Order: sequence, then structure tokens, then C-alpha cells
Amino acid sequence: MKQIGQEHFYNIGVSYKKADAEMRGKFSVSKKNQTALLSAAKEKGVTSIFIISTCNRTEIFGFASRPCLLIELLCAFSEGNAAEFNTICNIHKDQDAISHLFRIGTGLESQILGDYEIVGQLRHSLKLSKKLKTTNAYIERLVNSVLKASKRVKNETKLSSGTTSVSYAAVQYIIENLPDYNSKNILVFGLGKMGKHTCKNLAEYTRNKQVCLVNRTEEKAIQFVKEHASIRKSTIENLNSEVANADVLIVSTGADKPTITKAHLSQQKKILILDLSMPENVAKEVTDYAGVSLVNVDELSKITDKTLAVREQEIPFAEAIIETHKTEFNEWLNIRRFTPAIAALKESLESIKKDEISFQKKKIRNFDESQAEILTTRFIQKITTQFVKHLKDEETSVSESIEVIQKVFQS
Repeated sequence: MKQIGQEHFYNIGVSYKKADAEMRGKFSVSKKNQTALLSAAKEKGVTSIFIISTCNRTEIFGFASRPCLLIELLCAFSEGNAAEFNTICNIHKDQDAISHLFRIGTGLESQILGDYEIVGQLRHSLKLSKKLKTTNAYIERLVNSVLKASKRVKNETKLSSGTTSVSYAAVQYIIENLPDYNSKNILVFGLGKMGKHTCKNLAEYTRNKQVCLVNRTEEKAIQFVKEHASIRKSTIENLNSEVANADVLIVSTGADKPTITKAHLSQQKKILILDLSMPENVAKEVTDYAGVSLVNVDELSKITDKTLAVREQEIPFAEAIIETHKTEFNEWLNIRRFTPAIAALKESLESIKKDEISFQKKKIRNFDESQAEILTTRFIQKITTQFVKHLKDEETSVSESIEVIQKVFQS
């Protein structure tokens, strides 16, 4: 790992706070391109990096001499460009980047407060970076600290109380906008995590027995409907006829390009389409047909829930937990930063100890070497502890401290 201090730890990205669904879609990075981006990072000299790309955000964290190196990578492996990025971006450095990751990982930055789907995505991101060898001890320790904080926030606060997520919001939207929703034909297209959650929420919060599932990989759909008997499975070959039969179409395909276009629809057909994908998987042109109502992720996230009021009261408790784990991480970081100076001091003291014990063995009859070893070792520990306290002074330079040690002990 490069010595901390030679480069800065940066975060660059876009999120729902500044970018709408269309713009976030431009900067979304597919799984295939995430692998390519991490591999390309090595060629740019960015050796420690990981990326998160979800429906609400795309974030890159890594060590670089300049943040523009990370921005160039994002633009190279997404559909966005630097000019667009500059109008909607966030850029964080060092401690601000650390704080930002803690807030993301604990649900404080989720579009729906307390939504923890990001935790699984964060684990996947770290796993991918480790596989491609684009991570280091700093990043691994930081992400693990964030995951520990996230677990505590989930278990010890009510930040995730109640049921609130995009998939839940989709079902709530149907309930609130279709008075006879239990008798409507509902088609779910796509069985990723979002699709699965949507199907489960439909089963839990409605009595609709006319839910159909279509997925490109049929084996996954077969297994899913075995466990959820109320849902009917159809095949991708029958997509057009199933769409024609549907009153509600929920799209969660997670593709790079639209999977539903005007070609799938009829001008005479009245249909509600909920697009849960990022980038958006329903072509905007479908709204050229008067009977089509299209709702995307941003619209669904506006659905308020009384549980959000409870969650907002829990923010200070979550922030206190974050502060504890962030402090622990920074203490580890400081000790790691001081390691070269501490090692230099210990090496010098051990050399003096060895020479002195050797000298006293020759000079003193019946010299107790074991007692001398214990005593001098304790002295070294106490001196080292005091030295660490000295180094923790913010004005102390590690390199200057090593120079002082060399001058003192080489004289």
C-alpha cells in the first residue's frame, strides 16, 4: 500500500440529491463496466479504488493525486461526460470522504431515509475490488468499520423501522391510485432484488391473485414461483401478449438500455407503468400514447409514510454511533501512520538493549540476564508509549520524528 499522505482519499459521484433519474442513468455503471473500470484504474495509477452504482447513486472511492483521475474513469465507463458531471457532482476528500461513506452505509443518505439495500451493494463492491486487487488495508478497514456501524444503527435505532423502500413505494402507489387494484392484472418484468421485493410486497399488502412474472432467465422465475404460489410465471417469448393483458406493468430489469418501448404497447390500451430500474428501462416515448401513465423511481420516492417521521427522530442516535466507529477508524489510521517512526525508535532501543546486556554480562559476575531482559523490555514499552503520545500531536511530522531518532541514536 502506498504510504498514507502521498495521495488523498477521494470520493466522487452523483446522487438523487442533485441529479434526476435521467442524469443518474447516464452515470450509471453496469456490472461489466464496473469490472472494466477497476481494471483500467491500475493503468491510470489509481491502485486502491472501489465503486458503488445503484438506482439512486454512483459513487467512486479511492486514492489518487487528483480527483479528476476518478472523474475520468467514471466518464469513460458510463454515458456521462465531464461537463454534465460538473453540474451535478459531489466531491469529498479525506475525512469528508470517510464521513460520506459512513452516512451512505448507515442509510442516512438513502433516497428513502433508512433504506438499507445499499449495505448489500457495499459488500459486493468491496468483494469485487478485492477480487481484482484494487483495494488496500485502508479501504478494507474503512468499509468494515462502516458495515459494523450500519449493523448497530439497524439493531439499536429505529432508523429502519416500518416498511419503506422503492419496491414498497411502488405497491403503495398502486394501492393509492387504483381503487380496484385487487382485480387488476399486474405484470412484473424482471426478477432482480427489486423485482423480488415488489412481488413479496404485492403478496403482503394486497389480495391481488392476478400477478404475473416474466424474467429473462426462466430458471430463476421457476424457482421463485415455487416459493410464491400466488404468482403466475410466463416466459420472455410471451412478453408482448402479457403486456397487452396487463393493467399495471412493473419494470425492474436492470438493463443498460430500455427493455420496454412503444413497440410493446398499444395506442388504445390504458396501462400504468412503474419503472424501478436505473438507468430507466422504459423508453420515455411510451407516454406518446394517451393511455400510458409512466412513473419512475424519483416519483415513487416522494411517497410519504408515517414511519419516516419516526426515522427522522433517530438521526442523532445514528450519527452518534457513526462518530464512535469513525473515531475508532481514525485511531487505527493514526497508529498506522506512526508505524515507521515507532518501528525506528524500537529498533534503536532494542539495539542499545542488546549491546548493554552483552556488556553487563561480561562485566558483572552472575549477571541475571532474564531479569535484565524483563526490565529493559518494560522500559522500551513505556518509552514507546510516550513517543506515540508525542506523535499524536497534530503538529508533529512523522518524517521529522524519524530524522530526530536517527540523529539522536546514531550519535
